[in-house]
Amino acid sequence: MTPDAIANLLLQYVAAAPEPACGWPEINAQLAIYLELMRKWSGFTNLTAIRTPEDIVRRHFGESLFVGTFLGPCPTLLDFGSGAGFPGVPIQLLRSDIQVTLAESQGKKASFLREVARTLLLPTEVWAARVETMPQTRRFHTVTLRAVDDMEAAIHEAACRATHRVMILGTSKQAESPALSIQFNKAKVIPIPNSTDRVLLIANRI
Repeated sequence: MTPDAIANLLLQYVAAAPEPACGWPEINAQLAIYLELMRKWSGFTNLTAIRTPEDIVRRHFGESLFVGTFLGPCPTLLDFGSGAGFPGVPIQLLRSDIQVTLAESQGKKASFLREVARTLLLPTEVWAARVETMPQTRRFHTVTLRAVDDMEAAIHEAACRATHRVMILGTSKQAESPALSIQFNKAKVIPIPNSTDRVLLIANRI
């Protein structure tokens, strides 16, 4: 898929995004390389259940960049259970000023993430283990979550790691998570473009 085709599919996700430092043409060109890497690695490991390039661009690239439009000042970000790199890698492309850490415990996916960072010349760290194994002193301004196993346990750990904010790509019911109810303000619920049930939840620490 060409960078121009990717740009057209992303329009409604990034309408509110600030102009990135490197410019949208470069980001879209990097996303085209990223998409090709996903295609090449698909026979080696199951990176996503979504198969068509257009749906990958919308669901993975678009929704990840949508998260990035709401970040504001953010020196460090942990992408909890990053999988194939969502939302962390597109956020890193959008915001080169953020130190992004991708946490992914599955070995093949972690290797893929390292290849993405190497190929796209990203400063992104890959933590190839469970977040729970990080030193307790490691904390991040913002923690993002998307489609992880045992979401409630992950939200609890994310809340412990986030100094300012937890952002969840999920469903509105996750806004009522007990892990967020004490130390965080009630999560803001923002509908995701092109979806009837998925939302972005933003919970700021009290």
